[in-house]
Amino acid sequence: MNELEADHDVQTEDGERNVEQELAEAKDQIAELHDRMLRAAAENENFKKRVERERLASLKYAGETILREMLPTVDNLERALSQGVIEGADAEKNLSALLEGVQLTLKSLLATLEKFEVKAINSVGEPFDPKHQEALTMDSHDTIPENHVITEFEKGYYYKDRLLRAAKVVVSSGKKA
Repeated sequence: MNELEADHDVQTEDGERNVEQELAEAKDQIAELHDRMLRAAAENENFKKRVERERLASLKYAGETILREMLPTVDNLERALSQGVIEGADAEKNLSALLEGVQLTLKSLLATLEKFEVKAINSVGEPFDPKHQEALTMDSHDTIPENHVITEFEKGYYYKDRLLRAAKVVVSSGKKA
């Protein structure tokens, strides 16, 4: 074999080693990228699960804030009721205190509801509106015009811009004939 052929064989062996080395490096790089992809997919899946757990917990305890705010109202009602059970000479005085306590408790409860953007619908004397009022009956009335609300059986309420409960009302049929 001449020198040129020997030189060519050496170059071919070096070239094969380079190709094999490049192939091994490429396989290592593919394995590393595959591992990184699997880790990223697992991280993404864990993130999705954590977000779902947090969402479910948020829904489960969504009313916690308003309920915590309402507990003092429960306490006040319990105190007011305990004032009403006393009999004897102080009964009338306690009845007055009971009524005052209930009025203050109602005021406190309405303030709490207002904090959470719950607002009462004022219906008495207003024109009947079936969008936020439910007519229970009609009755004649000397001073309230026809199709206007005479009394409320139950107040209606809005939560933000959504009807929470329609008012149950008695509607005027006009003056007695």
